Parts: sequence; C-alpha cells; structure tokens
Amino acid sequence: MALLVHLKTITELRGKGDRIAKVTFRGQSFYSRVLENCEDVADFDETFRWPVASSIDSNEMLEIQIFNYSKVFSNKLIGTFRMVLQKVVEENHVEVTDTLIDDNNAIIKTSLCVAIRYQATDGTVGFWDDGDFLGDESLQEEEKDSQETDGLLPGSQPSSRPPGEKSFRSKGREKTKGGRDGEHKAGRSVFSAMKLGKNRLHKEEPQRQDEPAVLEMEDLDHLAIRLGDGLDPDSVSLASVTALTTNISNKRSKPDIKMEPSSGRPMDYQVSITVIEARQLVGLNMDPVVCVEVGDDKKYTSMKESTNCPYYNEYFVFDFHVSPDVMFDKIIKISVIHSKNLLRSGTLVGSFKMDVGTVYLQPEHQFHHKWAILSDPDDISSGLKGYVKCDIAVVGKGDNIKMPHKASETDEDDIEGNLLLPEGVPLERHWARFYVKIYRAEGLPRMNTSLMANVKKAFIGENKDLVDPYVQVFFAGQKGKTSVQKSSYEPLWNEQVVFTDLFPPLCKRMKVQIRDSDKVNDVAIGTHFIDLRKISNDGDKGFLPTLGPAWVNMYGSTRNYTLLDEHQDLNEGLGEGVSFRARLMLALAVEILDTSNLELTSSTEVQVEQTTPVSESCTGKIEEFFLFGAFLEASMVDRKNGDKPITFEVTIGNYGNEVDGLSGPQRPRPRKEPGNEEEVDLIQNSSDDEGDEGGDLASVSSTPPMRPQITDRNYFHLPYLERKPCIYIKSWWPDQRRRLYNANIMDHIADKLEEGLNDVQEMIKTEKSYSERRLRGVLEELSCGCYRFLSLADKDQGHSSRTKLDRERLKSCMRELESMGQQAKTLRAQVKRHTVRDKLRLCQNFLQKLRFLADEPQHSIPDIFIWMMSNNKRIAYTRVPSKDLLFSMVEEEMGKDCAKVKTLFLKLPGKRGFGSAGWTVQAKLELYLWLGLSKQRKDFLCGLPCGFEEVKAAQGLGLHSFPPISLVYTKKQVFQLRAHMYQARSLFAADSSGLSDPFARVFFINQSQCTEVLNETLCPTWDQMLVFDNLELYGEAHELRDDPPIIVIEIYDQDSMGKADFMGRTFAKPLVKMADEAYCPPRFPPQLEYYQIYRGNATAGDLLAAFELLQTGPAGKADLPPINSPVDVDRGPIMPVPVGIRPVLSKYRIEVLFWGLRDLKRVNLAQVDRPRVDIECAGKGVQSSLIHNYKKNPNFNTLVKWFEVDLPENELLHPPLNIRVVDCRAFGRYTLVGSHAVSSLRRFIYRPPDHSAPSWNTTGEVVVNMEPEVPVKKLETMVKLDATSDAVIKVDVAEEEKERKKKKKGTAEELEEGEPDESMLDWWSKYFASIDTMKEQLRQQEASGIDLEEKEEMENTEGLKGLRKAKDKVKALKEEKKKRTQSPGPSPGPSQGSEAPEKKKPKIDELKVYPKELESEFDNFEDWLHTFNLLRGKTGEDEDGSTEEERIVGRFKASLCVYKVPLPEDVSREAGYDPTYGMFQGIPSNDPINVLVRVYVVRATDLHPADINGKADPYIAIRLGKTDIRDKENYISKQLNPVFGKSFDIEASFPMESMLTVAIYDWDLVGTDDLIGETKIDLENRFYSKHRATCGIAQTYSTHGYNIWRDPMTPSQILTRLCKEGKVDGPHFGPPGRVKVANRVFTGPSEIEDENGQRKPTEEHVSLCALRHWEDIPRVGCRLVPEHVETRPLLNPDKPGIEQGRLELWVDMFPMDMPAPGTPLDISPRKPKKYELRVIVWNTDEVVLEDDDFFTGEKSSDIFVRGWLKGQQEDKQDTDVHYHSLTGEGNFNWRYLFPFDYLAAEEKIVISKKESMFSWDETEYKIPARLTLQIWDADHFSADDFLGAIELDLNRFPRGAKTAKQCSMEMATGEVDVPLVSIFKQKRIKGWWPLLARNENDEFELTGKVEAELHLLTAEEAEKNPVGLARNEPDPLEKPNRPDTAFVWFLNPLKSIKYLICTRYKWLIIKIVLALLGLLMLALFLYSLPGYMVKKLLGA
Repeated sequence: MALLVHLKTITELRGKGDRIAKVTFRGQSFYSRVLENCEDVADFDETFRWPVASSIDSNEMLEIQIFNYSKVFSNKLIGTFRMVLQKVVEENHVEVTDTLIDDNNAIIKTSLCVAIRYQATDGTVGFWDDGDFLGDESLQEEEKDSQETDGLLPGSQPSSRPPGEKSFRSKGREKTKGGRDGEHKAGRSVFSAMKLGKNRLHKEEPQRQDEPAVLEMEDLDHLAIRLGDGLDPDSVSLASVTALTTNISNKRSKPDIKMEPSSGRPMDYQVSITVIEARQLVGLNMDPVVCVEVGDDKKYTSMKESTNCPYYNEYFVFDFHVSPDVMFDKIIKISVIHSKNLLRSGTLVGSFKMDVGTVYLQPEHQFHHKWAILSDPDDISSGLKGYVKCDIAVVGKGDNIKMPHKASETDEDDIEGNLLLPEGVPLERHWARFYVKIYRAEGLPRMNTSLMANVKKAFIGENKDLVDPYVQVFFAGQKGKTSVQKSSYEPLWNEQVVFTDLFPPLCKRMKVQIRDSDKVNDVAIGTHFIDLRKISNDGDKGFLPTLGPAWVNMYGSTRNYTLLDEHQDLNEGLGEGVSFRARLMLALAVEILDTSNLELTSSTEVQVEQTTPVSESCTGKIEEFFLFGAFLEASMVDRKNGDKPITFEVTIGNYGNEVDGLSGPQRPRPRKEPGNEEEVDLIQNSSDDEGDEGGDLASVSSTPPMRPQITDRNYFHLPYLERKPCIYIKSWWPDQRRRLYNANIMDHIADKLEEGLNDVQEMIKTEKSYSERRLRGVLEELSCGCYRFLSLADKDQGHSSRTKLDRERLKSCMRELESMGQQAKTLRAQVKRHTVRDKLRLCQNFLQKLRFLADEPQHSIPDIFIWMMSNNKRIAYTRVPSKDLLFSMVEEEMGKDCAKVKTLFLKLPGKRGFGSAGWTVQAKLELYLWLGLSKQRKDFLCGLPCGFEEVKAAQGLGLHSFPPISLVYTKKQVFQLRAHMYQARSLFAADSSGLSDPFARVFFINQSQCTEVLNETLCPTWDQMLVFDNLELYGEAHELRDDPPIIVIEIYDQDSMGKADFMGRTFAKPLVKMADEAYCPPRFPPQLEYYQIYRGNATAGDLLAAFELLQTGPAGKADLPPINSPVDVDRGPIMPVPVGIRPVLSKYRIEVLFWGLRDLKRVNLAQVDRPRVDIECAGKGVQSSLIHNYKKNPNFNTLVKWFEVDLPENELLHPPLNIRVVDCRAFGRYTLVGSHAVSSLRRFIYRPPDHSAPSWNTTGEVVVNMEPEVPVKKLETMVKLDATSDAVIKVDVAEEEKERKKKKKGTAEELEEGEPDESMLDWWSKYFASIDTMKEQLRQQEASGIDLEEKEEMENTEGLKGLRKAKDKVKALKEEKKKRTQSPGPSPGPSQGSEAPEKKKPKIDELKVYPKELESEFDNFEDWLHTFNLLRGKTGEDEDGSTEEERIVGRFKASLCVYKVPLPEDVSREAGYDPTYGMFQGIPSNDPINVLVRVYVVRATDLHPADINGKADPYIAIRLGKTDIRDKENYISKQLNPVFGKSFDIEASFPMESMLTVAIYDWDLVGTDDLIGETKIDLENRFYSKHRATCGIAQTYSTHGYNIWRDPMTPSQILTRLCKEGKVDGPHFGPPGRVKVANRVFTGPSEIEDENGQRKPTEEHVSLCALRHWEDIPRVGCRLVPEHVETRPLLNPDKPGIEQGRLELWVDMFPMDMPAPGTPLDISPRKPKKYELRVIVWNTDEVVLEDDDFFTGEKSSDIFVRGWLKGQQEDKQDTDVHYHSLTGEGNFNWRYLFPFDYLAAEEKIVISKKESMFSWDETEYKIPARLTLQIWDADHFSADDFLGAIELDLNRFPRGAKTAKQCSMEMATGEVDVPLVSIFKQKRIKGWWPLLARNENDEFELTGKVEAELHLLTAEEAEKNPVGLARNEPDPLEKPNRPDTAFVWFLNPLKSIKYLICTRYKWLIIKIVLALLGLLMLALFLYSLPGYMVKKLLGA
C-alpha cells in the first residue's frame, strides 16, 4: 500500500531564485531537492512515496507548498496546492495541472503539474507495478535522489533541539531554521498532527491549555520571551541517557548502554516454608508426615499419630546460591506421607507442586497462611486428598519482605478463600495432558566426542555424522525424552512427550533441550524455554496453551567442538547464547481431561509416543531472505587484539558461518504450487537482470582482514577511512514475517511510551513545570498507537501457515491493545498536576504489559551474530535480534534498527564477560544493517549516509541490484569537536583508601583525549575543554547535522603502578553546528547536562558535560567561534569550560555542625587516636577541631564552623560535598581514615518557613477537647480555621459510652465479654490487643486505598481545599480518640458504613506495634543530627562480592546548612539568637552524659534454623560499649519463634558507648554458640532527637496497674520542659481539665484514681493530651514517639542482605542526672494456667456394625471410645468395650481426666516433652486446644478397626444436640448453623455429637453418635473436688446397664448360647426339631420296612 506523488513542473514563477517544494500527506512531509537559479519554470520531476498502512479515506488531503529557498533566512512561501484525494481513491491514478493559492487564499498565476498514483491494499507484496520493482532504474534513482535531498534544508529536520530536551516529533513536523515556521505549534504530540491526515490550517487555531504535551526548548524560549524574563541559562535538563537515546533522525538507532549480561550470575536465595497444619486428609486413622522439597533438597516434619488434621507449625529454610534462571525453575513440592518410619518410606497421600518463580512473583515474594490443595498424582480420577496450610517466602539478596505480623491466629480459617494459588488461578484445577510434539531439528553442530571416529576414518575411510541427538523435556519436576537418532545432523523424531498435571499449572516454564547421547556423558546441544504465560491467556476469551508447529531457535556456545567447552552453561540455557546451535520444530497442545471417564490411565507418569508427522509447509512458505551490512567504523578495539589482522563475521543461523557452521541447506527453488502460479512467474521474470544473477550471488559474510592502528594506550581502530567494507548473506527461512511485524508495532508503541515516561520522570525530578501536559501527550500517543495497531495487525488473516497460537495471540493482543487504548484515553482525562505520580505508576504497568505482549514465543528468523575474529579465533561478539532489522513497507512494522546505523559494542562470550572483564569494550562498531525478502531488496541501501559510490564484485558489475562489496565515500566534511568536561559525581571508589584518582577519556571516531587526573576524589571537577581538530566525517553535511556519531566517554582511575582501572562509561551525542549556521541562541552555546555513568549493569555516577561539533568551513578554523577562554596559568595548557556554558555562580555559605565520630576502625592495624574531619566543597573547605583523645571523648569541642563558596544558582548542578576523616599522627603525618561524599546538598538547603501556613497562625485559640465526661453533640463540620477565629475541635466520646452501656444490657452471653477485670490484665493483654488493632488498621488501609483512588477523582475542585484540611484534622482526632477508647462502633474514615460493626472489644489501653524499625517511622531520627557513613576500600569488584556495609569504617555525626549569603534578617533577630551557633540554635551540649539504657526484648519470630533438626535453641546477647550480657542459661529449647519477655538494664555513657547490638545466638551443648542474627540500634540519635525517643509516651496516664507510667517525669513535667526548650509560650493550666500551649488549648479529664479507688485532681491527663498532639503546636511541633514495640530484622554478616528472622523489642533511656526511673515493667511470658478437663462418655448410638457373627452371620460391633487432648501418644484414654452391640447402641458411663496447661491469650495448650530419648532437655510445644473422640471396633486377634471420629476445638465447637435424634452429621461439617460454644466460658456442657469417617469416594458419612459431658475446672478447683478415672472412687459413676449379650462368650458360654438361641431362634429351633423327628420316623420306617415286608410275605 503506497501513495506515489510525481511532481513534474512548476510554471509561471516570478523572478529568479532557488526553488524548493514540500509535499505533505498525513502529517508527513518530504522536501524536494533545491533547484538553483531557476527562472519562470522549475522542472522538479521527482517522485515521493508514502507507505500507508490503513486505506486512504476519500476526504483526506494532499498538500504541496513551493518556497523560495534561502540558506540564511527562513524560506519564503510562493504558493500552496491542496487536493482532496477522492478521485485518486476511486481511479488509483490521476494527473492534475492547477494553479496555486497564496497564504491569503488568493489564486496566483503560478501553476503546477503533478501525477498521483495510489496502490490499494492487497497482500503484503501487493500488485507490483512495473515501475515498482527492482528493475526500474529511473524510478529508483529518483527515489534515491529524493532521499539525498530530503532535508538539505538546515531546518528540514527538527533542528533546534538542545541536547537534553527530548521531544516527540513526527518526521513531518519539519521546521525551518529556529523552528519559527507557522505550522509548528507548541509541542503537539505526534499523532495529533497525523490523526486523520487532515492538514490543519495553521494560523487560526489558538493554543489550548491542554495542548503542550512537550514543551520543547524553543517553545520555552518563546514563552520566556513572552513572559519577558529571559530563560535562566542554568536550567539544565537532567537527561541521564536521554541526550543520545532520543532518536531524532531516521539514520541512527539507539546504542544499548548496559554492557554486562545480567542473567546467569549466581546470587543468594533463601526459601523459607512454614508448615502450619493439615486438614481433611483422606484416609482412616493415619500417621501423617509432611515432606517439603525444594529442587533436590528434602526436609520432613515430625510425625503426628492417628489424626486427619495434624498441627505442626514447623519452619524450614533452604539456602541456595545459583543464578536466577535456575532458581525460579526449581519446584517446591509439599507432600503428605502416611506412616513413614525408619524402615519404610510410607505411602503418599497427596502432593502439591509450584515453581519458585511463581512465589517470587507474588506481592512481597510470599504466600502467607494459605492452604495448598493436595492431589494424588498416581490416581487422577480421585478428588482432592486434603489441605496443608503453609507460609512460603522466597527472598533474594536485598529483598526486604514485610512479614505479616505473627500473632495468635484466632480466626477460624476459611480454607476455600485462602487457597495457595496465585491471583487469577481458578480454585478448581483440573487434570490435563500436556502434549509436547517433537518433529525434527536442523543445523546441529558437530559433537566430535569420540576419538574412535578418527580411528574409524583412518581404517574404513568413512566419516559418519558425529552427533546422536535426542530431545529431553522438563516440566513441573518431571522429565521425558525422545528416542536417540543415531548419527544425524537433521534428525526426524515425530514423537510426542506427554505430561499429566493439574491445569493451570503452577510451573511457568517448560524446558526443551536437545542433547547428544554419548556413552560417557550426555551433553546439551541447546536449550529452549517455553513460557506458558506467553502461549496461553487466562481471560474470559482466553485460550489454552498452544504452540506451533513452529521452529524454535537455540543458541549457546560457539560451534567449534572442544572437549571441555568453557561455555557449556550457555547450552544449558544459562546466560546469553553467543552462537546459533540448532533449530527444532515442535508443537505443544493441552487437553483438559474428563476424570470421570474410566478409560483414562490414571497415572501421571511421563509417556513418549509416536505422533503424526506434519507437512514441511506448515511452518510457512520458505522464502529467500537477504541480509546486508556495511561497516562504517570499527574503533575501540581492545589492545590485546591489536597485533593481528582483524576481520568481522556476520551470521544468521548457520548462513555466513564459514568457520564452524555446517553447510546450510541448498537454496530451494520456489516450487510452483498450483495456487500461486502467476505470482511465482512474476517473481522469476519481473526484472531483466535477476534471471541470471541468482546463481552467482554467493554470500560475502566477513570483512577482509585489516591491521588495526593505534588510537591511544588502550584502544586501536581499523582505518576504514572512505572505503567501508560490506557483507551480504542470502538465507532461506519460512516466511513468518507477520509475527515479527506485529511484535515490532508493539515494540514501537512501547519504545515511544518508555521514552515519554522517562521524560515525565525527568521533568518531575528536575521540577520542571507542565509534567502533567507531557504525560497527557504520552497517553494520547499511546492510545493512538494502540488503535493504529488494531488497523495494521489484522491483515494477512488467511495465511495458511498461521498456527492456532498466531490466531489466538492476535485476537488477545488486539483485545489488550484496544482496552489499553481505552484506558489511556480515560487516564489522560484524569491526569492532573497532583496525580501525575500515581498515573505515572499506572503507565509503567502499560509498559510492562506491552513488552510482555511483544515477545513472540514462536521464532522464525534466528538472531544475527557479529563476531570479531583474529587469527581465525573468535574473540568477541554481539547479538542483534532479527526482528529489529526486518524491513517492511509499512513504517510501524519495520524493525527499529532496519536501515539505520547502529552503534554496537562487542563483548566477551559467556562467563568471560562477567565481572570486570565484561566492562571493557572489545570493539565498537558503527554498523548499517538491512534484512528483508530478496524480492524487496531494492531499498536496502536507503538508510546509509549519502554520498558514496558502490564497489561491486566482478560478476555483479553493471547489475543494479547486485549488492556492493564495499562503499567508497566521495563526500567528506571536516569538523572540530569541543568536549566541555565540567565535573563528575558519585564515582566508584577504585583505591583502597576509598577514593579514586579519576580522569576521563573521550573517544570520537578514531581520536581520543584525556582530561587531567584529579587526585583522591570521587567527585572531580575537571572544568576542562577538550578540542578535537580535523575530524573527518563521511556523508552529506545535512545528515551529519542531525545524525552525528556518538561520543563515548570512559572514566578511569589513575594508578601509580600498572594500568588505569576502568570506572565507568557513558555516551553522548554532540550538538552540531554547520558552517553556514550562526553560533547564537537558542541552540548555542550548548548547556551542561548530566549523563548517567554505567559500570557493567550498575550505575556508577553522573557526568556533567556538554559537547559541540562544529563544521570547519572553507575558510578553515577562522570561521569557528573563537576559543576566548583564558588559559589557566596554574594549570598549564588546560582550557577551562567557556563562560557561556559553565553554570552561573553565586555566593553561598555552608555551615557545618561537627558533633562527633563513632566506631572508627583501625587503619593499617593502628588505632585511630587524634582524628580530624575535613569538609570540602567546590574547592573551598573547613577543618574541624582536633579530637585529642578519641577513646576518652569522640566528640568535637567546637561545634559550628562555616565557609563561603561559589555554587551554581541551579540546585541540580550543585557539586557534591566531600567529607574526609584523617588521623593526625606524630611528626605532622596524617593518614586517611575514611571518606563520604554527600552527592546532593538539596536536603541541607535552608528554606525560610512559610509563615502563612495554618500551623503558623498564632493569633486565635484552637481548642482540642478530650473530655469524656460532658456529653456534647457531635460536631462534624463546625470548623473555621482562619487566622483570627477560635476553632474548637471537639471529640465526643460520651455517646459511645452510652452505646456501650446499652449493649452491656444485652444477653447474658454478651456480658461475659464485657470489661475484663483489672487484676486479670497484664502487659501481654495490652500487647495482644495492640496487635489486633494493628492488623485491623492494615486491613482498613487496604480497603480504603481503593476508596481513596475514587475520591481523588472527584475532588479536583480546588475551592474545598481549606475546609477539607480542617475536616481531616477533626477526622484524624476522632480516629485517634476512637482508637484510644476502642469504641464498639465501626471506625470512622473512608470505609465508614461499608463494614459490619466489629466484634465488641473490651477496653484495654494499647501501645503502638510497629511492624518495622522505629527509625524508618521517624526518618532515622535525623531531625537535626545526621549520620554519614565513612567508607574506605575499593567498591566491590563483582557486584555480589562486597556490600557497602563491609566498606564502612566509621560514622561521622554532623549536620549541614547551606544558604545564600545575605541571610534574611528575621532569623538573626529571633529571641535568644546565638551567633556562634549560626543556624543551629538550641542544640544540646555534646559533653559526655551517663544514661541508663533499659532494653525490653519481647519475642523473636521466624528465626533461621541453626541445628540439624531444623530448629534452634535461641538466647539473647546484648552488647553496648564494654558491657556484654549473654543470657545463656535462659535459652529456649528447640524454638524458632521464642517468646523471651525479658528486660535488661545497662549503664552507658554517651558518646563513647552509643551503638547497641541485640543479637540472638543458638545455644549448643558442644562447641561454640552460633550467631543467628543481630540488629544494631544507634541510641545517641534517639536520645538527642526532637521526637523524644527516650521513653515512649503512653496512651493514658495511670499510676498503678498494668498500664503504669514508666517515665520518671510526669506528663506535665515533660510538657513544661518541651515548652521551655522550644521557647513556646506555656503551658498555662487553666480551670481544671484545661491547658493552653502557644495558641492551642487542650481539654481533658481532670481527675485520677489511685489504687484505692480515691479520686484526686490532676493535670496529667490534659498534659498527656497536649503531648500526644505536639505536632499541632506551631513552629516547634513534631510527632513524639508513642509507647511502642518495634520489629527489627535480624541480619547475619555471613549472609548479607537476607533476613534471618525478626525481633520485637523496645528501648527506654533515662539520663542518670535525672530522678531514677521505677522498676522495669514485668513482661515475662505468661505462665500457662493449669486446667483439668473431665469428659464423661455416657452412651453411643447408631454406630456402624463392622463384624459378622461367626455362627449366625449377624452384624454387630464391639464398641469402645477413645479420646485425647494433647496427642494420641501423650494421653489417649479408652473406655471399656461394649461387646456385641447389635443395634449400634453402647453404654459406657466412663470418665476421662485430661490435665493440661493452657495459654488463654494464644488459645494454645503448652506441652513440654523430650523429643527423643537422646534429647538433652524438654522442648516446649504449643498446640491448639482440640479434644478428639473416636469410636473403634475391638478385635481380639487382628488390629482394632477405626469407625469414626470428631474433633472439638475447645474454644469454639458446636453445641451438642439434646437427643440422639436431633444429632446430625451437618453439625460437624458446619453445613447447618449451630451455635458455637467455648468450654472456657461455659465450663460444663452435655450433649450428643456426630462421629464421621470418609467412605471410598472420599465423602463424609455418619458412623455413629456419642453422648458426652465436658466439664472444665482449674487445677485448684479440681484439687478441691477430686473425681476418679473411669468408674473409680471418688465420685464413682454407676455401672452401665448393658444387655446380657454384652458378656464375653468364652467366660460364660452357656449363658451366651442360651441367650442367643432362646431369644432369636426359638420358633426356628422348634420347627427344626419337629422336622428332625419327622425325618427320623421316616428313616426308621424305611429301615424297618424290608424286614417287616419279608415277615409279612413269608408269614413268619
């Protein structure tokens, strides 16, 4: 699809001059060439071509403008021609001659003649017109011509862009010089100009408020000129990398700045898994063990006997040190095994699998308290096998995980709602088959492993292929492999590997590996990962995973076989492959199984079976592709490779690889398929000269060898000069370009978006205005881009080789982009100034999604590799994805580097590229690449810099389309480069001193220069201009103007010995001035910019510099702007940065508060004794006073010093401030101890306070009422906060009190929950109540987070602001109050009304539980004293080697204040201003002070196991100065969540002892104790902080009880002191219950009760109220630290960065010169209370009958009941047996007695027992209080049979039924609502409960009912009225009344028989006797008959 415009002639022009034409369509313009000195006729005769993607609308317009061209001034418009394209669309070809109109729309005489042709859309290639193909030379020349002239104008490309201001401009918004063309309006986004291609008329349209998406620099200039205040020349843009990443032009593409491969480098990981419990396990009476497997490591829990719901709470940790790829593919498997012991492995009940990557992708990298569903892999037709509740977390180094707070888990678990599944996975997962079909492979490398091959060859002379490939597939922890194809480079398998797993699987990747079978060991040839997320979609319109049949390419090590391949890892899929290995044709399909179908094999073993082969063409028609490359420059060649000739080789697949590729398949001639006969013919004969050329075009894939020349000490370059070598390769691949095109379109959208977002971030960071407009522009562009995708991607539907995945992916991409376009539109409307940051985050999600969608899982063309070869050895490589180079007619589909010059840096392959070796550049190439179908290749030279002649090989002479073997440039321009190197900051420390001696080396083309070396600094200010003369650049001048080559700047550290160390590198693009341009604003002089320096993948500082490239005109250097800067006399021939470029300076004063030095380590084994601190900034500085004896007092005696310095006005340019600590030794020597660079002074700049802020209004009174006595009506909005009025803020509590009283009158049951008894409460009650509150708050935050989003949208009106603030204050106060009183109503705030009223909570005073360190809540307590870490030693060589922690050699405590010198008057006029302290007024003295430090350690959670058994024996160790407390005797045995509940008192003297270390050690019987983890607390900062962190302020003041006031000073004393220190007026205690501080009045209760219940008047309550709202006090207010518990992570120096557990503690500090504090709080762990549970089993009923009677076959059961509380082993008790129950009824009257220890707060039973006979001591276990009752059938000779069971949780179990009839199975399963009761409240309960068991189908069935009575007594009560076990004395139970059958038969057989016979069979027996008698008679009759007869007959 294209529109061609042939501009022929313009006639009747007036006058004589240079003419130029501009043709515009859809916002994209082309310029014609300039016709010089033409008179009345201008004969242009040029053709312009627009590739169009969506068909042209009949009302779109074409515009042609004719100008008089001027080199100096802007072009003058002669006339315009506009034409609607309706006729063109209808007829496809139109010729027009017409007159022009001038800018007043009047017709003028001048007329033009133009021909327009439109090729409509059809197929990718379209109907080629004869003029459109390779043959038509004339057209092509014209095209080329137009390209050469495209942009000859200085202004034709966006020109006036200062380097840092990135802009989005279509190529269409060309401007003439200075950008003052009428068309250019302030920064319109690209697409708005291109929207429908309707050209907007210029002048009329006014600029709307919303328009400027980009304020480009010129616009800012215009704006500034309009505003009349000239732009600040200092306003630099902080364009970190932007200066060159913005790709203005079309000739160059962005270089990639990060060098080192990030994947493949091993890292530390820790997987921690807590198995809490299992439920609903399938099976009868089992002994379950849980096995946890990660990768190949297995760990087991202990065994729980005879239970289906075992409780474990066991914690396992697995440590790994592997690369991320390996880590995330490891499988976590949790399986439950039944009855495992030493001898047998047990039987698997069920298992659950998930890969580590899935866990890592979860929020916080963890699943917390989730239920894993178990299924049996051997029996997939059965349902689930139970649930295991667990926590799983995966931590990498440096991840900090927020652990949800561990507290008593009381909420009954909703299993279905908390399944262990990632978001979006359905709860019901079905079994599915995964079919991986392996068809065939191609292009395998030689695997010459056997020496025998050579022997064989010697004897037999045949050399068989030496590779025996097979394919192995890994998925979800299983692997399957195909058969081995012997000796084959192109093996055919046609086999499928079948996995059976649950769908959707929780394993994200499938690994497919081609391996070479070998007798010794099999090696991988190549590996491919299939990411299931990319080949499926789980949406409503989603699709199951599907892939192919498609080829996938495998990359790995180089192909030449060596016995020990150093890059073997690459073939395993670790790290970036450096060479093509093979390609494999495979397909993947998934089928969900119907498990009810019985024919299914129910095993999940991997199966391998044959599959039907597919046709060759199914992966696409094989097409001939053509790759062309031209090497324009090769520089920065590492000097190690400088001595031998160098050649570069380019390969695509195996094509072009002459060294070790095997010969590629021969070129398939296009077969004539019946369907596309004409097309093939057309291609064959379309051009005259292609017929004979095809055979001869042999590929040229490497450049001729050439010897490098020296650039400087480190680098060489290849002297290509004007002759640039070319390569070209023909290759044949299936034509699947559509896939790549779609990916390219999405990549383009994503690149644009990313660039825009970076812009917005920069604008926010540098505080530029209008960032919200820029973001709106970005979103506008995104939505247009998405809609553009929809119109482009839908072509080409009927392609025969499209796979199911192609179709589905296209559908889902289109859906996603459509919705993204919609969202972007709506989001654009919501972007307001205050929401920019939030919306920016949402846009980042768009970006991730786009990148994810653009990654095409089905490869087609392999990537291109460029290797540098020296001496036939491969040295360094780089890899370019083929899609980036792919050509397309449609601009959006084109690869981003296609037909562009790309800067490539070559790197070392594989592991050699890790670490410092990978940071050095092996070579830098400027390479032009083009890849496309051979038949489209007429354009392959179109993007090269113009001005060359082609040199062709002999056979190609005269053939136009034959590619050249080199290009000779005829045009060259001479330039001078000026590099203004101002300064760098935050560089790497390269010397052991912790500093560096940096210098910068600047490379441009083949020259390099260095700045001077500055010694011992990390922030060098070079202030130096480097001038490069006589730079020869090849190509047209105008191209160089917009597309200069990039400059590489490398920073090195100079060493006196050896070579300089590399410290980082960055790139820049110079600003170019052509000879005919003026050196004047707005473009010149250039501005300084920040460039981000990279070292490997890590950032390593910033460089502040500017670069300009000036063309040397015909007059030589005389034309250049003069270098008038004076040469520094002191610095020798060094030229400083000239005046217009260097920043504008003004005088600043820097005041330094020197406080002290801490924790200085030894220097060269000598201790630091007399340290001094030197501060330096911008060449000036100040020294501290000397500390005379560091050991005795490490503080400075002179506190404040200052110095004056010239700093840039622009804060962003402020140089860093360097702090260096030296130790003064004897004889005037001094050594460096350590240093610190403050990279940004911004936070220390003094900003005068804003006196107009509401917190400053000091005139009116503001009342804060805390009075709970007087009932007041609720005052919601009566708040007027203007400066003069009294605003009364009242918080009403009285109504809540009333409500509570009302509620108390409720039912009796509710009463029990009422106010707890004071004496019952202890510190732990307070703690647990606080934890509940904290959890509740977290939940509400999550809930209200969503509401806030919506609120924000509504509240964009500004007017309500003031009122709202006041309301918020009321709300906040209310919140506070409500929290304090624990009101029963729902909490106020955003979620009001949305939740049901909470459970009533008893009123308990609370403290604040911080889930993190106190420091992070209070900004590290650096409110006035800052801590600077002093560093020393080199920065880690490899990233994971040394962390910053290890380089810290001490800490410097100080503060800084920076301000412009004439200080505002009011500061010095303030009362009590002491000039010696400057800005640091009111600072405490820093003399040594003695302090009592009291450390309370509450408990630790999730400790890292330290013993083999997976547990630890933790104890506390505390260090402070010389004090070292080890609480070793009180270790807690075998616990990972120990409760310590201890306090320690330590006396310390600040400043010598100020770093408190609390460590947890593991006690060992033998050997030394191991450190588990430790945490360090800086006490000094806390002690001196204004937040008053010495002793937390409690919520309420009481003098006795559990909430006793801990501080020796009462609230009123504290308040008085704070007012005095802050010079605040007050406190004035007015009438009782009222206090006034400054202009705030606080009211509150005025009486207090002592322990005897006497009420006394007091001022403490109101004082406390004032303290709790201290932040509201004007001027001095800040939050005071409340009474709290903080949670600190424990770290172990051996495992840096990975948490080893958490510790909850708090620290109180009391100065020794104040009154002594009281005794420490008692927080010792609660002792469990002793209870006795008495259970009487009265009767059973409806028990299933198990046995068949031996004689009669009758059903009966011998019933007994078994019960236990703690565990079957410890205390199971059995009743006697009720023999031979025939009805299922049993009578027992049997009593069990269960004594137990119970912790009410945690609802757990505490058991202490030895784990095994070898255990040293008892281990304490906490288990839930659950009573289990089971019924059994007693058997004499075989094992007893289990019949059924019920488990009653003593805290909440169903109330028993009154009669057996009412007792149903639903009571136990929870299907009916039965009231739940707690034995601890009811004390005595009797009733019937159902007993359940599972049948064969895993469903519950009722197997019996039991009548029981539960009676709970405390140990004392039990002692007072004892009872006997079973039916014994005392208080015996009567014997059960059992029917006679119950007697044992062998004791009384006759009785039993009598009973049996008489009752049941009486009539039967009578009948039998009668029958027997009858038979007897008959027998006798028969017997006697013969004799009798004889007698009769004979008559005897």
